[in-house]
Amino acid sequence: MKYMNVKKSLAFNMLLSLGILSGCNSGYSVISIEGGRVSMTAKYDRPDADQEVSAILKNYKMELDSIMSPVIGYAARNLESYRPESPMSNLMSDLLRNTAVQVLGKPADVAVMNIGGIRNSFTKGEITFGNVFEISPFENSFCVLVMRGDVLQELFTQIAAVHGEGLSGAKLEITKDGQLLSASVNGQPIEPSKEYTVATIDYLAEGNDKMPAFKKAKSKIIPDKLLLRSLLMDYVKDCHRKGIFIDAKVEGRIVVR
Repeated sequence: MKYMNVKKSLAFNMLLSLGILSGCNSGYSVISIEGGRVSMTAKYDRPDADQEVSAILKNYKMELDSIMSPVIGYAARNLESYRPESPMSNLMSDLLRNTAVQVLGKPADVAVMNIGGIRNSFTKGEITFGNVFEISPFENSFCVLVMRGDVLQELFTQIAAVHGEGLSGAKLEITKDGQLLSASVNGQPIEPSKEYTVATIDYLAEGNDKMPAFKKAKSKIIPDKLLLRSLLMDYVKDCHRKGIFIDAKVEGRIVVR
């Protein structure tokens, strides 16, 4: 068992180091990679093997701690993610909707963020670089789609079926067994032939996570260098510069009847 844990720890630290360099706007780029092999043998099963394992991981840990531990902002309260609607999923979907300004010149009509893509939460108080990385560990890119109203209605039906996802710009009423009762965008009924702009991440835009309606979009724009994690990082830092604590709340975007 210890053998497997050592292998996983080494792999995690090495991949995380590479992920930080490649996925964040650090100003650095990888120009070469050198490595060696640490043979995982039975010697690491000895009772005193922990010291040897710690020595192997020490350099990785020191480097990662120096990057992950700095405080970049503060949360006003615990912000968790859950269905049908939650503070953290509202925060993330609002971030996506507002990021569309960089592409469209205005916020998207709707934004969707999957609950499964939010891997952790903010706790009240300090927010570190590491906290943001824990929430968004994947290399998900921001994108904007254009969808007809009837396809958007289909998407909302799929969201109701899984009992909710992160949603901004729209309101759904669903049943306890996952049926869609009603849907509106910016307070107005959905017009089947109207075109709506929808902000999301590339993973969902490909129809994943039980939302295949995304594949019926009329068009899709994926701007360069707009990773979800980087957007969240910049948002937290910007709020900190302005003296604002990160906050969000449940607002009745998805109501269960």
